[in-house]
Amino acid sequence: MSYWHDKVAIVTGGSAGLGLAIAQSLGQQRAKVVIAARREEGLERARMHLKALGYPVVTEIVDVTQDDDVQRLVQNTLDRYNRLDLMVNNAGRSMRSEVIGTTPDQFRELMELNLLGVVRCSQAAVPHLLSTGGHLVNIGSLASKSVAPYLGAYPATKFAVAAYTHQLRLELAPQGVHVLLVCPGPIHREDSETRYSIETSGLPEQAKQPGAGVRVRRIKAHDLSEKILRACRRRQPEVVVPGKARWLFAISQLAPRCGDWLLRRFTR
Repeated sequence: MSYWHDKVAIVTGGSAGLGLAIAQSLGQQRAKVVIAARREEGLERARMHLKALGYPVVTEIVDVTQDDDVQRLVQNTLDRYNRLDLMVNNAGRSMRSEVIGTTPDQFRELMELNLLGVVRCSQAAVPHLLSTGGHLVNIGSLASKSVAPYLGAYPATKFAVAAYTHQLRLELAPQGVHVLLVCPGPIHREDSETRYSIETSGLPEQAKQPGAGVRVRRIKAHDLSEKILRACRRRQPEVVVPGKARWLFAISQLAPRCGDWLLRRFTR
């Protein structure tokens, strides 16, 4: 029997991309999955896709920037299943702009989604994860550890997610809750080449590329979802993909000038 059999999971940002891949991997292992996202049409497509594969899921229309939505999501899950074993905080987005031209309002908006959404969902879920010895998974980015140019407010929000997750890990691990930070590079998407075409007007060509041009192989969402679930079973503290990025993180801390040179060297 799978480790995830009959365990209850919530995946925010679960209607597409990595969130949908995690929901599918959980469904394959017979978990009970609730996927949350803001748009009803996207949720319905995801539900039908998973249903066709034989993995029925529950969907919830949720905006993680709204306290009431997050509380309702967790309470509805408890009302339905009476437990919670896994919370995946995947909702978020990137952006493209020069950082000096990114306004305080733009910083505030992205921080509200990428960081405070994680805070809201974590605070709502943790009391119930304590009772199951469950898992809290926060999806960061390579930009949680090292920046690239032209990502606007995105790295600041993802560095904050990394710090918050580290604090959670130190405080919750002694109480039996596993906390995992996931730091992936660019994930393959069908619209990768055009996704930021409007935002990147007037910016260098590299800004239009996945990861703002950092030369790493694009990650398959399904492969990453399997790594995440495996890391949960092993109760690992972090997943970094590609793993070689850890060398850059270390070099950037020890020798920032050398780290900056490497970043420029491996950016288109």
